[in-house]
Amino acid sequence: MIGKRIRHIKRYRDVAKVLARHGFGYIVEEMGLLHMLSLPKRLFTDTEKVDPLSTGERIRQVIEELGPTYVKIGQIASTRADIISEEILQELEKLQDNVPSFSFAEVARIIEQELGSSIEANFSIFDEKAIAAASIGQVHRAQLRTGEHVAVKVQRPNIKAMIETDLEILLDLATLAEHRMPRMERLQLREVVEEFSKSLRNELDYTIEARNAEKIAKQFKDNHTVHIPTIYWDYSTRTVLTMEFVEGIKLNDFESIAKMGFDRKVMSERLVRALFHQVLIEGFFHADPHPGNIFFLRDGTISLIDFGMVGRLTQDMKHNFASMVIAMMRQNTEGMIQAVLRIGIVPDEVNLPRLTDEVDQLREKYLDVPMSRISLGEAISDLFKVAFRHHIRIPSDFTLLAKCLLILEGIVEKLDPELSILDMAEPFGIQLIKERYRPSTIAGRIWHNITDYSDLLVSMPKQMKELIRDLLRGRIHLEVSVPELDLFLRKLDTISNRISFSIVLLSFSIVMMGLIIASALAPQPILLWHIPAIEIGFILAGIMLLWLFISIFKSGKF
Repeated sequence: MIGKRIRHIKRYRDVAKVLARHGFGYIVEEMGLLHMLSLPKRLFTDTEKVDPLSTGERIRQVIEELGPTYVKIGQIASTRADIISEEILQELEKLQDNVPSFSFAEVARIIEQELGSSIEANFSIFDEKAIAAASIGQVHRAQLRTGEHVAVKVQRPNIKAMIETDLEILLDLATLAEHRMPRMERLQLREVVEEFSKSLRNELDYTIEARNAEKIAKQFKDNHTVHIPTIYWDYSTRTVLTMEFVEGIKLNDFESIAKMGFDRKVMSERLVRALFHQVLIEGFFHADPHPGNIFFLRDGTISLIDFGMVGRLTQDMKHNFASMVIAMMRQNTEGMIQAVLRIGIVPDEVNLPRLTDEVDQLREKYLDVPMSRISLGEAISDLFKVAFRHHIRIPSDFTLLAKCLLILEGIVEKLDPELSILDMAEPFGIQLIKERYRPSTIAGRIWHNITDYSDLLVSMPKQMKELIRDLLRGRIHLEVSVPELDLFLRKLDTISNRISFSIVLLSFSIVMMGLIIASALAPQPILLWHIPAIEIGFILAGIMLLWLFISIFKSGKF
């Protein structure tokens, strides 16, 4: 880590100064960066004055000032309602890729380098002006030599190296924060940064986005109401992506929707069914369905674009999500808790009675609210926040899904306020539950378990041999964990001290009795080699008893 700090010292200083400028200099000091980066303390004391802006607004300003990497990380973080407060989330959602487009000369150079030939050799028309520019790349409209109209996404020059540097710094800062700031340890900041970094690195590889698009296209191959742009692989690489150009009406262009005569109710239902089909049937979904990524084509077809961010749900995750939705619809507290416990990673020390009480309070929030007015995305986010307060870790794909639902509900509310997403989710959930308990599905699970156990039985003799060999060689260490062991040992210590005290007291009593009897019977003091043995023994026994008393009482274990 020290080597990285030296290598990226200028960038570390930039980050530290931006944090200080917006009132977060105390974080730099707590992490020990003030000394490590040899920064003058006045930079941090002079700038930390009362700021009228909220914490969320200042965090957003820090992110925007630090550039593209932090903006993208902030956008990804805005999906994590389970670990970020509402006030900060609202500010993160405002983050925009306000970056200028780079020159056409750079675009031409990158395309020639990636495709192995010039723009003119690959495209008959190529608009020099970008139609969209973002942190990672920009999009140009073009036409292939074969006549197809395409959108060409080109990655910014040197953006990968810059992002990798920033990600290294972020990971280092997260590690420092966990070690030096105890309140950050519970957030498992390092794991969160690693998760965000993985998402961002995936967005840097356009071939991943292209494969995501093709996978979602297969989901709708028999559904003519949803269109996914075609990918042109001969003109695509890790930093150049060429796909079919989609010309349609954006979801938030309500004036154009009205002019085209679209039935808003029908379009809303198609949109919601498309999402639930991806989530609950396919288990692979478009995780960034904001209005700029969804179009209505002239024939009423819905078209999705930009597949850099996707979510994945396993079969078990789909069933657990369906169970949670059904339990929420039926306002079943126990069902909701069981679904959350199956979905998340639950710590051993979770307080179930307290968790039940908080879920009950959440259920009461929606008790008398009509189904049509309940926000599924908001309800799920609220449930995940309760889980987070109890240190139950929710997989990121579920939080992505909650964010998708919130975005979708915001769109649908404007298109058709009467449509209830919760009502539309129920049939998909019931279908999943039925599939889970269908005889053929159960038989399949049983067969899967049988094959697993048969593999275990086949490998058991070999494993037993290895276990016995390690046992004979003394390589096996046994670790025993006893709940409340410390308390048990303290009690044992107290009991032993009391027994010791009783034995010494009894011994002292016997000595005292002996001395009294001896003194009474002897006509003169008893001497041993001219020494008064009984008196001296009495004094020594008294001193030992006093020393034992002091030791036991000082230990506090009497």
